[in-house]
Amino acid sequence: MKAAIFHGPHQPLTTEQVDIDKPIDHEVVVRVVASGVCHSDLHFVDGFYEFPAPAILGHEAAGIVEEVGPQVDDFKPGDHVIACLSVFCGRCEYCLTGRTNLCQTRPIRAKDAPPRLKWQDQPVNQFANLSAYAERMLVHSNAIVKIRDDMPLDRAALIGCGVTTGVGAALNTAKVAPGATVAVFGMGGVGLSAVQGARIAGARMIIGVDVHDHKLETAYELGATHTINASRLDPVKEIRDLTDGGVEYSFEAIGLKKAAEQCFDALRPGGTATIIGMIPMGQKIELDGSVFLREKKIQGSSMGSNRFKVDMPKYIDFYMQGRLKLDEMITRRLELDDLNEALRAMKAGEVARQVLTFNN
Repeated sequence: MKAAIFHGPHQPLTTEQVDIDKPIDHEVVVRVVASGVCHSDLHFVDGFYEFPAPAILGHEAAGIVEEVGPQVDDFKPGDHVIACLSVFCGRCEYCLTGRTNLCQTRPIRAKDAPPRLKWQDQPVNQFANLSAYAERMLVHSNAIVKIRDDMPLDRAALIGCGVTTGVGAALNTAKVAPGATVAVFGMGGVGLSAVQGARIAGARMIIGVDVHDHKLETAYELGATHTINASRLDPVKEIRDLTDGGVEYSFEAIGLKKAAEQCFDALRPGGTATIIGMIPMGQKIELDGSVFLREKKIQGSSMGSNRFKVDMPKYIDFYMQGRLKLDEMITRRLELDDLNEALRAMKAGEVARQVLTFNN
């Protein structure tokens, strides 16, 4: 099969022929139909986070089941599925208390088993237990969820990470209340999804913050009631002016120290800031300690606190009902050979979400 090989940070990805093993035990082979290009992958390409090469990146995919292992009884060839990096064991304390996204014993192949992926007769590291920048994925059955057949798979792919992360941060992690005031910093795929999550939750004011006007225009389309271009205005001052003191909920969806600090500073007393973005390892967020006396809170969110086997089918129903907008989030569709260009455009802030489509 064709796949994009990651050779290490600051190096272009190359399209290569890769061997994929047969499924064993609880494994499933999925033919990838579409794979979203997520900013999280760029963090590894740019060296902000480490992952051993050679590897296949990508973690936001939808496709069709081709083959199942001997212990799989909940999927069959032909099933339409979404993959999720929150693969879970189903047995640890986190799983048994309904927090599968925090599972600490994610199922992987035994060390004495053959590798799932090989390139030039050498093992290839599987990113996020998925490796979605490839024509096929070999994954554990707890890494996928069956979805309705009438859902377009190029839009379903976005639900695999960005949409679930943003919508879930609003609905599951922060639990935005109806009638609340909300600010979202960063209008990429995750931030736009957080805007939509706040809209679905019934927020009365949703303020989108970014430095690109075209992204702010998209935010309006998806539910923002106000927008602020942070390259021209101080977003904290503007948010406080708009809301008479600050928002009840704020979200950071970029992965920047400064934005995380502004996200907290934009809160009213008693407000909650939720950090979604991947802030580079080693960086510290600095906050004025005295404001905690005003009961302001800051928290993290991992993949939208998802229970993806339940949440993703709900999000698809939202889409089919017209309540969750996905078509408007896709800036362009490309092929696997265009992946380096897709990463460049994302880094330059030219796009909201890009989707690789496969004709395999």
